[in-house]
Amino acid sequence: MDRAGLICQELTSHQTSLRVAVVTETYPPEINGVAMTTGRMVDGLVAAGHRVDLIRPRQAHEGGAIDGGADGVEEMLSRGIPLPRYANLQLGLPARKVLLRRWSHQRPDVVQVVTEGPLGWSALTAARKLNLPVISEFHTNFHRYSGHYGVGWLKRPIAAYLRKFHNRADLTLVPTRALCLDLAGQGIPRVDVVSRGVDTQLFDPVRRSGILRHSWGLAPDDLAVVYVGRIAPEKNLALLEKAFEAIQARQPRARLVMVGSGPAMAAMHGRQPQAIFTGPQTGEALAEHYASGDLFLFPSLTETYGNVVAEALASGLPVVAYRDAAAQELVSHQVHGWLAAPGDEAAFVEGAVALAEAPELRSRQRLAARERVASLAWHAIVERLVAVQRQVILSSPVAARR
Repeated sequence: MDRAGLICQELTSHQTSLRVAVVTETYPPEINGVAMTTGRMVDGLVAAGHRVDLIRPRQAHEGGAIDGGADGVEEMLSRGIPLPRYANLQLGLPARKVLLRRWSHQRPDVVQVVTEGPLGWSALTAARKLNLPVISEFHTNFHRYSGHYGVGWLKRPIAAYLRKFHNRADLTLVPTRALCLDLAGQGIPRVDVVSRGVDTQLFDPVRRSGILRHSWGLAPDDLAVVYVGRIAPEKNLALLEKAFEAIQARQPRARLVMVGSGPAMAAMHGRQPQAIFTGPQTGEALAEHYASGDLFLFPSLTETYGNVVAEALASGLPVVAYRDAAAQELVSHQVHGWLAAPGDEAAFVEGAVALAEAPELRSRQRLAARERVASLAWHAIVERLVAVQRQVILSSPVAARR
């Protein structure tokens, strides 16, 4: 066998560990879908015997911490600045020269760029300079967000930047088939799907808490309508309020439970003084909040996925959502919840009311929802990611010269 054949055999062997450089602007304990997903992927890579070179901005709570890392992870903390309207997040500043030195000294097998900020752009530039295989990820529809913050005129420039960014990579990963087709239509042709998992041991209907429900002012048969996520304009929460008000007109004892925080929280609290605002929740406390609800409303149309949909299903919550992103992938209409056509607010409200008034149907959907996500274990998602990484490495022009 020639040298190229030996290299191919080595790279495709499941026994061969990879060195993966992961570049991200957000990471646990920050609370958002991208941070959670990236943390799970890094943990999964390390558990599978791979090594991770993690590049991310220094978080506010870390002060003067020096670079380091847990077992299997070497960590470089870059400089950052606060992200507007996301006070707890840092926008990573460019680090091209530092990354060139770092990766010249110890070359990764592949570079995985999670976010599209200045740090991500500089990582792409460094990877291209060093002829390293590079994968980008598309997690956030920033161009869709612009209209919700009064800068709709930026939609086209942002879309053009994202197109240029992702076309510099060998491959862009997205979490759904629909988004794969969407990006191809936007001029980003090299796209593949790696879905997201859900921790079904953590998110489980058995965590339902009568004590927590009592603290919300609910009797055992009262209805808890739950939302989990950022309380912000891009989440379309005016529709959530409209749907809940229609529910409450028929069930006065129903309570709206808002789990999360964000710039729209104060205004929403003023409009919904009887709602329960729990603030951000994590771990077992978050799982308990999901499982203690009866119905999950998710009206957003700006998601690339929406981890909360999978977490709600795993917790046995019927989901009312638009036929979009994770809901389109995971929810069958009137089996695991209710799907409305994107933008059809009347159908969304109709579904919320229909399920609110049908406890027997919700009971059946609770079981079906749990079963739907039982196979979405994170280890299987990580295996899929590694398979894609190996394929990108093999298809890179550099592989033949190694």
